[in-house]
Amino acid sequence: MAQTPQLPALSRCPSCEEPLESGDRYCGACGYDLSVVPPPPTDNPTLTMNGAPAVGVDWPVPSAAEASAPSGPVHLPTDIQGTDSGGGALSAGVRFDRPAEPDEYPLAAPQYPLAPPPSGVPASAEAAKVCVACRAGQVDPDGYCENCGHAQPRERDHMEQELGAVAAVSDRGLRHHRNEDAFAVSSTTLPDGSPAVVAIVCDGVSSATRPDDASLAASRTANETLLATLPRGTHPQQAMHEAIVAAADAVTSLAQEPRTAQEQAPHQNAPACTFVGAVVTSTLLIVGWVGDSRAYWVPNDRSTPPARLTEDDSWAAQMVAAGLMNEAEAYADERAHAITGWLGADAYELEPHTASFKPDRPGVVVVCTDGLWNYAEAAHEMAEAVPVDAAERPLHSARVLVGHALDGGGHDNVTVAVLPFPATLRGAGSA
Repeated sequence: MAQTPQLPALSRCPSCEEPLESGDRYCGACGYDLSVVPPPPTDNPTLTMNGAPAVGVDWPVPSAAEASAPSGPVHLPTDIQGTDSGGGALSAGVRFDRPAEPDEYPLAAPQYPLAPPPSGVPASAEAAKVCVACRAGQVDPDGYCENCGHAQPRERDHMEQELGAVAAVSDRGLRHHRNEDAFAVSSTTLPDGSPAVVAIVCDGVSSATRPDDASLAASRTANETLLATLPRGTHPQQAMHEAIVAAADAVTSLAQEPRTAQEQAPHQNAPACTFVGAVVTSTLLIVGWVGDSRAYWVPNDRSTPPARLTEDDSWAAQMVAAGLMNEAEAYADERAHAITGWLGADAYELEPHTASFKPDRPGVVVVCTDGLWNYAEAAHEMAEAVPVDAAERPLHSARVLVGHALDGGGHDNVTVAVLPFPATLRGAGSA
């Protein structure tokens, strides 16, 4: 009788490092096929313990020149103290937002049960979903292909929202296994009856636990805070400050949830994310940020130069502020995305940045994560990527900008919101 081949005994998935159970043929987190993992070697490596030399091992010996050569100096990101956008001293804490990544990621499984089919859709049509990977197998209720075991895309892999005078698009990108960005857009009315439009964009810190939940909690909380404070007459800049503080509290509270304790390994950090937001009224443009997500100003007629409205809380910004590198050199360095400010329980100190502007002409505000500005870093590069009719077609423009990032390589999640200035009464609501 034919026997089923015995799979190598693995405690963790070779692809995503998630724990495995005995007899698993596929990883329950990423769908990795465990049958392709080679068996462990049967040799017995020679080990030394307590400094005792191993017998019969021909260890290489360095030459005299190599042994006497002095070692070079070691420079750490924390050796350089820069300043933030307000001119104050930055804390020494540096957080790396980009862990080492493999060349490809398998699609991850949906975290929650799939939503029931819309009313009027037969159950048989729902059950006939075809796998996006092999195009042959049907998808089971847990979100995996019954033929190849491939996990299907999540709902957050691509999101779009348009609310009259503001639109946002978020995409997983081409390299990440899930979308850890989140956004919220809304509009409301100030006490004098004039409109106010809001866009919040947050980027989950990849090295942290539950980064996708952190960005979602921050964006939703900040949006709700602004919708509560702006109609009461709070100045938009003060309202933005309060929104950032509320968002930070929401992300910090995630660290106390049992689910975080279950997922958090000793080497991981508490849930964390960056933050950038904009409020546009009929006369004012307000931005607020923590981390390295950005806001740009692009005039409609392109008759005046575009501008970057935020300054990164990052290693690269510290290098530029200290005069040790120019901007091109700093952002080309592999340490450029080491952030020095974020929202989360382990943030050294919350330092919300806010700024108020009075543009003298119509234009658009682009609020985005580094998944976009990595491919359009300078203000003039961002302006070149923004369509000329962005003020009339914000959703189309947001799609174009996400496409620009994906065409450039899509190495990160990409999220962008487009807000025309001045704000107009084209719709109201939130999302």
